[in-house]
Order: sequence, then C-alpha cells, then structure tokens
Amino acid sequence: MVRPISILCITSYFKGSAFIQAGHAKGHRMFLLTATKLQHDPWPWDCLEDVYYMDLLEDGTWAMNDLINSIAYKMRSIGFDKFVALDDFDVDQVANLREHFRLPGMGATTVRYFRDKLAMRMKASEAQIPVPQFTNLFRDRDIQQFTEQTEPPWLLKPRSEASATGIKKLHSTQDVWEQVNGLQDFRHRYLVECFTPGDVYHVDSLIYQGEVIFSKASKYLDTPFEVAHGGGIFRSCSLELGSEDDLKLNELNRKVQKAFGMKNSASHTEFIKSHETGAFYFLETSARVGGANLAEMVEASTGINLWKEWAHLELAVSLDQPYKLPKVNQQYAGIVVSLSRYQHPDTSSFADPEICWRMKRDWHIGLIVKSDSAHRVQELLEQYTQRIANEFHARLEPPKASRL
Repeated sequence: MVRPISILCITSYFKGSAFIQAGHAKGHRMFLLTATKLQHDPWPWDCLEDVYYMDLLEDGTWAMNDLINSIAYKMRSIGFDKFVALDDFDVDQVANLREHFRLPGMGATTVRYFRDKLAMRMKASEAQIPVPQFTNLFRDRDIQQFTEQTEPPWLLKPRSEASATGIKKLHSTQDVWEQVNGLQDFRHRYLVECFTPGDVYHVDSLIYQGEVIFSKASKYLDTPFEVAHGGGIFRSCSLELGSEDDLKLNELNRKVQKAFGMKNSASHTEFIKSHETGAFYFLETSARVGGANLAEMVEASTGINLWKEWAHLELAVSLDQPYKLPKVNQQYAGIVVSLSRYQHPDTSSFADPEICWRMKRDWHIGLIVKSDSAHRVQELLEQYTQRIANEFHARLEPPKASRL
C-alpha cells in the first residue's frame, strides 16, 4: 500500500480546487495555506485536512519570515512532504520555502526562468529561441544605447508580474526616461523591450521527467495587452491541428521547457507572431496551469484536466511511481469572457449545443464552446462576442503593477 504523503498547497488567489481534489482522491493528505481574504471562497473543504490563513502584505505578497515560522511550527507535527504553488504569484516564494525546508521540487535558481521576464529573455536568447529585443534597466548607458539602436514604440514591463499587468507602451526616448526615472529605486525590477505588433498565442502543457508529454496550442483573438488596457473582451481558441502554426508552436514550447530546465510540472507559455515577418517570438512562460479559465478550454478540446493531471504527475514523482497521460481527444474549443454590467447575467439566451461551460462569477459573463470543427468554434465566438459587447459588457481601469 502506498504511503499517503502530506502536501501543502499555497496560493494567494482562489484557484486549484481540482488539484486538491485529485490529491485527496488518491488518498493523500491535502493542506491549504491561503490569504485571509479568501477564507469564504468555495474551497473543496471535504478534501482538506486543514486550512491555514495569513494576511498578505500591502503589495500582495507573503511576509516571508512569518510564513517560514508558521510552516516550521506545523512541520513539527505534520511533516509536509511537498509544497505546491497554485498561482503564478506564489511560485518564487514557494521555491524559497523548498530551499529552506530542503524539500524536493523547483528551487529558487530554476524558478527565476519561470517568474522573472528578464531571466526568461536572457535564457531564451542563450538557447537561440527568438525574443523581442530588450534591455535591463541597471545601467543608464545600456538604456540610452537601446533607444538609439531600436525603433519605438517600446514596452516597459515589470519583471515579475503576470499577464499584462503593469505594462506600459512608450512612444519616445523621452517617455522611456520619464518612466525609468519615475520608478526611482524600483527600476531594476523592470525591463524595456521592442513592441512587436502581432498575434499572441499560448501553449498549455504538462512536463514529466524533462519531456513535454502533452501540449495544446491556442490563439488569443485579442492580445492580453489589448484586453487589459483597452477594456476589451477576452477570447481564445484552439489552433487547427497539424497546421504550420500548431507544429511550430509546439516545437518552440519543447525548446523553451528544455532550455529552462523544467522537469515535472504544468506550464503556460506565450509567443507572439510578428505581423511584419510572420516569425514567432517567445514572450513568457510559467510553472503552473494557465489562468483566465484557459484550463477549462483546454479540457473541453482534449479531455485533459490540467489541474488534475498536474496533481497526478506530482504525486507519481513524489512516490517514485510511473505517470501515464490519459487519452487525449482531438477537438476544438474556444472561450469568451467579459466583465458584465449585471451582477448575475442571464446566459440562457445562448443556447447552442456546442456550449459546454458557463462562468458562474458575479459581474462576469463567460462561455466555452467545443466542436469537431475549428471554423464552427470561431464562428460562435464571433457571434457571442458581438452579443456580449452589445448586451452585457462593462470595463474597468487596467490593473497596476503592485507586486514589485
């Protein structure tokens, strides 16, 4: 009989319930450490041995010394075998916890490649994976040289934010220096890169023993930057299976995971395809399941629940057992999500049989459709986007970079 192991899941956002449920279903002891503000969210309470709450700091991060001391106290009686970060914002701090308590998993050095956009670009460049031209903000002369040798516009990006949070478009050298000087002592936590007009794609994958064993390539129908900063409607859909873009993206993703040293995890990786040249450029990657309900879209098209299989994979590695991926379906899916002007939007008028998921979240509206036809998925997304824009859509100001 397999010895149950104790897994502490750490997250500052409400997500990963399927991961917790999968571990519990396998007979393991699942624990949760989360932010106090999330104590009333619908966690899978029946699957958890215990739940711990801590207040986050003003910048949304954990007080690291308090976190270490609290876990050390619980370690005396529980003896956690594994720490798992369920959200991108917690990956680096959980890596430090593994280092401190000498537990297996991704350490602080490797995790830099999955959280720090500057480290990502430098590592990708070393591996000859194309990236937009960029510069760090450590030395004035490097910034000046960069602006002289490249053409605006440029993007100012926080090194450790997720998605499009905190990104600013700069149109002149004066804009660059105003923003850099305005950052004061925090400028070293940012980078500047060339803006590449193009379409943004994502590859969601599972990596086991250093090999990509599952990957699904999809395309954002509006870039995350446009959605975050323009108040748009979020949309993504599966790529045509076996298409040139599909094959190129899956191969690029394999190169990224190998170059970055990923061993066992889920990953969400983004690329941009230049409108001018048609070339793909690497944007960023992560050591977790993609957000914005993309995991549900991937499951609709492939039958693979990324949260569940990530849990099974992690458990197999911890117990030195083989992991086998379930059968993968070959369908297409797409998602559309928007802020809603109604707290509980009525989606009953969306009645097509292809609908397989409806968002249940206050002040949001969202749908996922699946079909054997990529064209049908795109057709429905276009129809739904127009209807949502006319009947439901609301917008907020874009999020600011808070987690410096």
